[in-house]
Amino acid sequence: MTGPHSRLWLLAVACCLPVGIGCQDGEMEFESNRVHAMALERSRDVPTETALADVELVLAELFGTPEEPAWPADRLTGEQAELVSLQRLQQASGSVESDAANVHRGLYTEHCVICHGVSGSGTGPASMYQWPYPRDFRAGVFKWKSTQRADKPTRDDLRRLLENGVPGSPMPSFATVSPSDREALIDYLIYLSIRGEVERRLLALAIDDLGYEETAPPDDLRLRVTVSEEQDPGRNEDGELIFTDLTQSSRDEPADESPAEDQPSVPTEGELAVAEILQEVVGEWMQPQTSPVPTDLFRGEADELHASIARGSKLFGGQIANCAGCHGPAGQGGMPLNDLDDWTKEFTTRIGITPTDADAVKPFRKAGALPPRTIQPRRLAGGVLRGGDDPETIFRRIQHGIAGTPMPGIELSESAAGGTGLTPGDVWDLVHYVQSLVHPTPKPSVSVVDDENLSATAETGVSS
Repeated sequence: MTGPHSRLWLLAVACCLPVGIGCQDGEMEFESNRVHAMALERSRDVPTETALADVELVLAELFGTPEEPAWPADRLTGEQAELVSLQRLQQASGSVESDAANVHRGLYTEHCVICHGVSGSGTGPASMYQWPYPRDFRAGVFKWKSTQRADKPTRDDLRRLLENGVPGSPMPSFATVSPSDREALIDYLIYLSIRGEVERRLLALAIDDLGYEETAPPDDLRLRVTVSEEQDPGRNEDGELIFTDLTQSSRDEPADESPAEDQPSVPTEGELAVAEILQEVVGEWMQPQTSPVPTDLFRGEADELHASIARGSKLFGGQIANCAGCHGPAGQGGMPLNDLDDWTKEFTTRIGITPTDADAVKPFRKAGALPPRTIQPRRLAGGVLRGGDDPETIFRRIQHGIAGTPMPGIELSESAAGGTGLTPGDVWDLVHYVQSLVHPTPKPSVSVVDDENLSATAETGVSS
């Protein structure tokens, strides 16, 4: 996403780029996730083009287009149907414009497309020139949040990201955008993520369970959208035929325009699979819970703080937490780490491709993948923490790790102390130590020593 301070240079870059943003003949369109389809094809050794074609039809029926988004509220439960507002989706979608009442439209196009792309793929025109790459929303994985690692972010998490940006990255603050416009962007981000995850799961289901190969499976197994009674097929206001079979040609006449009323249609296995996956993905966004953080018993005295920092320093370089293994001694960074994030692993190491093998990666690059990059663990000493540097955020980062990255979480319990995990008190010591690396800490009134080695002076980070 872009904001008022970085938009100009990004627009200048975009004007010079030959890369499209999902537009054809002047109209935006959602691009299929061909990188994921190719990864499935390689891992399953089954062609995916036929499945991809049917999935595209289903997605168009459920979610509409970038110009005219749809929200399948009639296919969801009451609370699920209200997860996002169609009015806000319409406000965020399409071309940039405003009316006489100063209601802005095309908000996602204006603020986000240049980095995140029309489909939320993270491959907008400016993406190649950013470090790290913009987020691909379609996998439903988010790094900066207050929930557990595998959970979706809360709406407040997304709201904070828009208000504060991501320090140390190209993602700026959107604090100057009106609150109502930010809410529309949040709805649209959730919409793109749900659409992308439904696409991924339908493709996997089609290949693994429904029998899609070079040809489609029998009709009852094909991925289609069930048409409810409220969506009675027949003819529209212009008298044009409406087809419930998404594979039916406009040149074909319906088999029976007046089916018997006493024989209601029974959903096929393919239709039921679409409904189940849609509700499953949307359900994961329903009321995600902020992970609770145990109370920090630190009372504010400088001596007590420095004792905690000393213990945290030892844990930082110890075998259980082993933070120094990636972030370097004293958080100075610079450690060689030949690893990738999950978005890159999907089309490389997870399917047996070496990221540096240009010939093997080339087909995925043509399909839309960005060049593989090894990750760089954050330099903590005097640095900027992208996800936030308040104590509770750092605590959650240590406990749950960072989704989509190699940074792991750690088992947290009193019984795990000194074995396979840390106690809440241990994590608070690490929090204080990390904060001391990022921000100055008050000097202790007396020399602070290690609890287990009374002759060892504690490393207390930056002091003032």
